[in-house]
Amino acid sequence: MLKFIKHNMDTIIGIEIFPLISFIIFFVFFIVLFVWVYKMKNSEVNALAAMPLDEDTYVTKSNNG
Repeated sequence: MLKFIKHNMDTIIGIEIFPLISFIIFFVFFIVLFVWVYKMKNSEVNALAAMPLDEDTYVTKSNNG
């Protein structure tokens, strides 16, 4: 099975660029995410941290049929 897949991958022209593109997209996404989190204000971080504990902000739906 692996020989079959490897043979198909060897016959595709330019396939060696796809792992590099995937890595660059992955790396850029996490760098942007890190910068966004790093620039967040402390008050915003505290508000987001308190969200799971604050029951007043969530609206629950009732299943009355």
